[in-house]
Amino acid sequence: MSDIIQLLPDAIASQIAAGEVIQRPASVVKELMENSIDAGADHIQLIIRESGKNLIQVIDNGCGMSETDARMCFERHATSKLRIADDLTHIRTMGFRGEAMATIAAIAQVELKTRRYSDELGVRVIMEGSTLKSQEPCQTASGTSIAVKNLFFNVPARRNFLKSNSVEMRHILDEFQRVALAHPDIFFSLHHNDSETYHLPVGNLRQRIVGIFGNNYNQRLVPASEETDILQLSGFVGKPEFAKKSRGDQFFFVNRRYIKSGYLHHAVMSAYEELLPQGVHPFYVLFLNMDPARIDVNVHPTKQEIKFDDEKLVYNYLKVAVRHALGQYSVTPTLDFEQGGSFSSARMSPPPRVEQFNTIESSATAKPGTGASRSSSGSSSGTSDSNFRRDKNNLENWQKLYENLGEGEDAAPAFPETDAGDGMITIESKMSQDLPLGPNAEQGYREDKNPYQLHHRYIVNSIKSGFVLIDQQAAHERILYEQYLQALEQQQAVSQGQLFAQTIELSPTDAVLLSEMLPELRLLGFDIEEFGQNAFVINGLPTEIAGKQNEVVIIDQLISQYREQLDLKLGAKETIARAMARSAAIKRGKRLDVSEMQLIINQLFACSNPMRSPTGRSCYLTFSLDELEQKFAE
Repeated sequence: MSDIIQLLPDAIASQIAAGEVIQRPASVVKELMENSIDAGADHIQLIIRESGKNLIQVIDNGCGMSETDARMCFERHATSKLRIADDLTHIRTMGFRGEAMATIAAIAQVELKTRRYSDELGVRVIMEGSTLKSQEPCQTASGTSIAVKNLFFNVPARRNFLKSNSVEMRHILDEFQRVALAHPDIFFSLHHNDSETYHLPVGNLRQRIVGIFGNNYNQRLVPASEETDILQLSGFVGKPEFAKKSRGDQFFFVNRRYIKSGYLHHAVMSAYEELLPQGVHPFYVLFLNMDPARIDVNVHPTKQEIKFDDEKLVYNYLKVAVRHALGQYSVTPTLDFEQGGSFSSARMSPPPRVEQFNTIESSATAKPGTGASRSSSGSSSGTSDSNFRRDKNNLENWQKLYENLGEGEDAAPAFPETDAGDGMITIESKMSQDLPLGPNAEQGYREDKNPYQLHHRYIVNSIKSGFVLIDQQAAHERILYEQYLQALEQQQAVSQGQLFAQTIELSPTDAVLLSEMLPELRLLGFDIEEFGQNAFVINGLPTEIAGKQNEVVIIDQLISQYREQLDLKLGAKETIARAMARSAAIKRGKRLDVSEMQLIINQLFACSNPMRSPTGRSCYLTFSLDELEQKFAE
């Protein structure tokens, strides 16, 4: 029998490796931009077409490559970052494995132009599916330009599994933001379909954060800076009042490399303990700088996971540093015993003098003005006018409380005297008159049919077989979702114009999302127009939500919900309807009156699917009398 084990061809091996290194267009963006940074570039341009599916081009002014290096960079495990095995323990560059260019060339059509500063001519290399198509001298600017076209052209299954353009573009923006945040000393620009999305000049970290996320972030930032012999921490954390329910604005960098770590995130959340409600996440951009020998970045192909030699030490240090930053800038609640403002005179003033009565008199025999005269005398001895009015009101309220107690056919003193001289009082119960007991007790029972709220979160409504418990937020989300979906299908929504148009400025990422949502939002009754770069004008809102919330808050919540729904790969209309429903639905903790509760009940059970909210949460639970009987019998 002949031998059956053989070495895979390099082209096939590269395609297999590409499945781990290059998962989507955003992976190519990350690898190319990090190569530009390692090349010493201080000016990097990113050009995208069709969310990276047709073109991803990175142009830098780095050191460039020689003719030999330009061809060698497409070979597997070819790198300029490592020479010996010991170099793995001292890695400070972004890349080091030598896999990125080979895997990109295996699944795309790649054109490379590069020139060193000292050379008069550069070189142009064209690769397609790991095959060299052309290599020739060319005239080009110093640095490197790499254009990746038709990603996954020879792997149709992988290309078909790419998500919508909006989803893929969002991932590209995420990678771009991470690289740009880590290097505020480098100029970055991003062009998508011939439109400039980002233009980030060289500056400090605060300027870079504002340039990426918008001007409104400037007032949200709290500096964090600590330094020890083991590691140094720097960056910014967000003020608690600006925390969001959605995650995504949390960034950790170790030696300027972006990492994902639930363990470190928990350390930051512990520092915010008692400052944030459950389910919300603060903004932070934190840099940890430490000896590369204390960490291991060679854990995952994406290099976004990291191992520390002492994770507990890093955890505790991070928690203390963030807590100290919040306290240093008076974000955490404190008690200042030296300032009178902490305990105001109004709070610390003694309680007003209340009349003490030896006997309780009815309104007919009480002497009005007794308390007033005493209060007046108290006022003359130093009591303020407000205390005088409060004492007078207290006296009047006490008198009203005991009014008419002696009137009626069965008039009796408020505290009836007893034969015994020990001052004991006997109060006769009237329960037998209100609730008849015995075999015919059910005849006196009257069931209240009105629904009522439980902890301002649930609606309790009795039914013939027991009762139903409704989650008011989940139920309202289901109701609104079906209404918005129907409005999008029928295009019959009504808009209510604003008295004064509201202008909002968004971050480039949010502006891209809102631009994609505008056609469907207009069908729902939103009257929004683009107004310059990353700015929008709100002229009108749907009649259902107009005047109930601030326009900026509505748009911010809508974009946040829309971003969460993108990965579900739903249609545009369903995604918008879900986002709108979650944004506009009543929240837990809102008080409802009987008519509002009854309306929710009626509309919920008129829905096509009243059982579940659009996110899959149960809208209601039913409890039968038999179940309750069993519970009491246990």
